[in-house]
Order: sequence, then structure tokens, then C-alpha cells
Amino acid sequence: MAEEIQITKDEIYDTVDPSDFAAMMDCDRYLDRTGAFDKIISATHDHFWDPMDTRYIDFDTPFDIENEYMVDPKMTVGFGTAVWDKLDEAGRVKLTNLETHWSLSNILHGEQGALALSASLCHILRDPGAQEYAANQAREEARHVTAFTNIVKARFGRPTACGPVLSGVLSELVTSKAAWKKIVGMQLLVEGLAMGAFATFYQNGRDPLIVKLAQLAMTDEAFHHKFGKIWADRTIPKLDAEEHAKIEDWAWQVFSTLLYNIASPEQKKDIYAQVGLDWQWVQNAFMEGMTDEKVRERMQESANIFRVLVKTLAMTGIITERTAGNYAAYIDMRELHKESDEMVGDSIAAAGIEELKKINNRNSVTLQLAGSAAD
Repeated sequence: MAEEIQITKDEIYDTVDPSDFAAMMDCDRYLDRTGAFDKIISATHDHFWDPMDTRYIDFDTPFDIENEYMVDPKMTVGFGTAVWDKLDEAGRVKLTNLETHWSLSNILHGEQGALALSASLCHILRDPGAQEYAANQAREEARHVTAFTNIVKARFGRPTACGPVLSGVLSELVTSKAAWKKIVGMQLLVEGLAMGAFATFYQNGRDPLIVKLAQLAMTDEAFHHKFGKIWADRTIPKLDAEEHAKIEDWAWQVFSTLLYNIASPEQKKDIYAQVGLDWQWVQNAFMEGMTDEKVRERMQESANIFRVLVKTLAMTGIITERTAGNYAAYIDMRELHKESDEMVGDSIAAAGIEELKKINNRNSVTLQLAGSAAD
């Protein structure tokens, strides 16, 4: 398929066929290692955390999900529409928490996708340094799968099924043989979406467990995002017009697919049924209440998940004048370009890393004292 053709502009992203393991045992390959990822690989020690260790996060932290909002209710998709007006307070709490259940479950599925994709990069990236980074990210994504499984289990018992649109996008990325599609799709698009989601949960969460987990996840995701940024810096300026258009058009296709479908009432039929609402009535209420102007208004917020995604694409140079107008229907692109390169989650992640350093330093001291006592 034409879409699976590799677009490689820097040798550190050179790939082999996933079935060609013999290429990985080439003696010269071991000696030809990039140092481009050394800093983010070694920095993993600074943001190490263990989801099974209560010193980092305690999933037994209580919360009354029957009577308390897990997040600020303004995060609920139906907030401010006829959907909200039709529910009493108990129904609003239930809808908000059911939507939170759905969101956390889809994040869990997204983390599983990121884990599988990172592992698949290990099979095709020829450069040992790039391969080591991918293996390192796979380890971090694995703890995210554990952590989000734990929070869903603690609050709801089990996750909901992955939304069909997200499931389709993740499956395309994981099974693709094209490194550029994996990196743009996961490290820039999905990771950008995740950073926006985690920042939103951190800023608007009322369940302390959600707030804590969001920050912990961001300490890792900030580095995963950097891997994509390194790819963009080394690749985008070297693309010819046809190659750039291919990547740019595919990015818009994925963005618009997620934007128009990920929060669609049709994908949440079961949720609305549980609060006594028909999903088609809900969809009509959304169409009446959520005008393009209101959507644009919400997307101006710095932590809006789709705004973070667009900023990622804009700052890496993927969006040009060809498609800028598509995004401008929802986001003020001129204002976006005036901003610094700092992403909304960077400061939150930095604060989290400082806390992790303290915990990990105490852990190290404890082990040293234990070792001395044994001697």
C-alpha cells in the first residue's frame, strides 16, 4: 500500500522489515548508535514511579462516586445544554462520573496502544539508540496500563469497551509498518491528546486519585512527546512538497476523525441510557446547544485536549497554509503561533518530577541503610 511507504530523512529513523530479525544482528549496526535520545533515556531515573507502591499513589484512597463529582461538571460533554437541564442533581453527578469512567477507560486503551506501538518500533528501528528509547517508552507505557487499570478497578470495577473511532485509529498506528505514521500518529497526535487530557484532569479533577495519576502520567508523557519533537526537527524541514502534503493531510484526517467522533453521543449510548436519556435526543440537544462558536470558545482554553494537539502539529511544522484554515475554524492559529513552545503540561510534569526525585532519593537512602545494616 502506498500509505505504508517509509519516509526517512535521518538515518536514526532508518527501519527494517519487522520480519527481518537478521538485520538486527548485523555487527556494524551495534556500533552505529545515535546519541540523540541519550538525555531522555537517562532522565527516566528522575521520573520513575511504581503504580503498585503506595509511596507514589494509593489506589485505596476513598471517594464517594455516588454523590460527588469526580471532576468539575463543566467537563461533562452535556454541560450547558438541554441535556444538563433535563437531569436532577443526582443524574448530573451520575452522568459526569459515567463519562469520567468512559474517559479513563479510553485512556487505558490508549496506553495499551502506546505500549504495543512502542514495542513494535523496537522491531523496526535499526539505530540502537532509537531502539533503546522505544524499549524505554514501552516500559513506561506498561506502568500506565497498570495504573489506569488500577484506578478504573478501584472506582468502577472494570473498564468500558474502547470507543470504535479511537480503536480504529490505535489499530492503524500499531499495525502500520511506516515509522513516520507511528511517530506522527502516536508521539505527536495521540500523545498530544493525552497531554491535554491529563492536564485537564489535573486542573479540573475533584477525585484526588485522578489528580495524582494525571500528574504522574504527565511526568512520562512529556518525554514521549519529546521523542516526537526530535523526529519532527530532523524530518519536517527535509521533506519535499509531496511528502509534506502526505503527512500533513494524514494528520488532518486523524485530527478531524477524533474531533468529530470521540465524544459523539452515538459512542456513548450505554452512558445516556443509564441516566434515562436516548442518545439520539442527546445528539440533537448537542447540535442545538453546541454551536461552532461555543466549540471554538472551549477550544481556546489552554488545556483543551484538541487545542494541545493542534499546537503540537503547528509547533512541529506539520501544519502549513494548506490546512491551517481547517484548524482555524476552531482555533485562533495566529494566537497559537505567538505562544512559546512550552506545552500546557510541561510545568505540571516538572513539578511532579521534583516530587518523584524526593521519593526516589528517600528510597535510595533507605536501601543503602538496609545494606549497611546487613553488613
